[in-house]
Amino acid sequence: MNPRTTPRTASAVVRRSAVLLTAALSALTLTACGVVGAVGGDGESASPSRSYDITVGLLLPDTATARFEKFDYPLIRDRVSSLTDKKGKVVYANAKGSKEKQSEQFGRLIADGVDVIVVDAVDSAAVAPDVEKAKKAGIPVIAYDRLAQGPIDAYVSHDNELVGQVQGRALVNALGEDAEKSKVVMMNGAPTDPNTALFREGALAELNGHVDIAKSYDTRKWLPEVAAENMRRAMKEIGTADIAAVYSANDGMAGAVIDVLQDAGVTDLPPVTGQDADLAGVQRVVAGTQYMTVYKSFLLEATGAADIAVAKVQDRSIQFDALARDVVDSPTRKDIPAMLVPVVALTRENIEATVVQDGVYSVGDICTAAYKAACAEIGLTS
Repeated sequence: MNPRTTPRTASAVVRRSAVLLTAALSALTLTACGVVGAVGGDGESASPSRSYDITVGLLLPDTATARFEKFDYPLIRDRVSSLTDKKGKVVYANAKGSKEKQSEQFGRLIADGVDVIVVDAVDSAAVAPDVEKAKKAGIPVIAYDRLAQGPIDAYVSHDNELVGQVQGRALVNALGEDAEKSKVVMMNGAPTDPNTALFREGALAELNGHVDIAKSYDTRKWLPEVAAENMRRAMKEIGTADIAAVYSANDGMAGAVIDVLQDAGVTDLPPVTGQDADLAGVQRVVAGTQYMTVYKSFLLEATGAADIAVAKVQDRSIQFDALARDVVDSPTRKDIPAMLVPVVALTRENIEATVVQDGVYSVGDICTAAYKAACAEIGLTS
């Protein structure tokens, strides 16, 4: 979806996203086999004359979000290697939630003369001067997962407003006829992350007029412990029994919210949303303690970022090669070429058709001893 267009209903987009996800995965498989993408931006066949001995700098924001270390980094590393006949390499650093550390890491990559930088910014505004320095050094910068400010060359992420729509619609559906009189607590992400505003905007498009949003909190650095403290505050101010649902922007915070509720003796848990399909989040969905999570294909996003990074170094047109079909605007730049990957609402009903089928987790990963009975209940067996 072009981010400037009026959002469609979440249900319609989720159906379309599932189709797009399947098609995109098929296309990615063909690309890996050499069937698609054998023609360059100039219409000539790919040849060894292209630059393969390249270095991609990869900066990820934190280790609190499990997917970054477990999926994003290795997927980007392996894709770069595959695209460059194993001659390309990825230099990786994680900021562990510190914008100052990320700035130092950014500066080191520039000084080392990497060919391209892929950055998932801790703070989208604070990273802008570093992007400017890279630009002056002739190093293209690709914003990954979060839209960074400054003169970035491309953006790879998901339709983040749609993520919020999917979460909001899930809560409204879960509450059913009681939705309008239901009190909902919103646990939003970090205010320094531009995705937070998009998630919230999408969720509010579905929640406003359908539920009573009793409390809304931002969560510093997406820290689960901050979400836990905010949840305790909400329970005290609203009354635990009166909280009908919790919008949690991601799985880490969802886990903290659920722990707080269970520690307070709540056995009939309200529906709680999530995002990222972390293993612990998927297991909570299996167990029924977390209502849903948003599955965003790590494979498509990470390999898409690697594809664009290599294309930029090889001076190929990412629009001509159909790598960036959308455009987005940041506060500092308009018409940024973008690849927006579809998202899917993951519930107990479609775990096998999403994260298991895509090879993110095996049934054995999910259905450990503590979850075997719940897995059997939904027919998730090896």
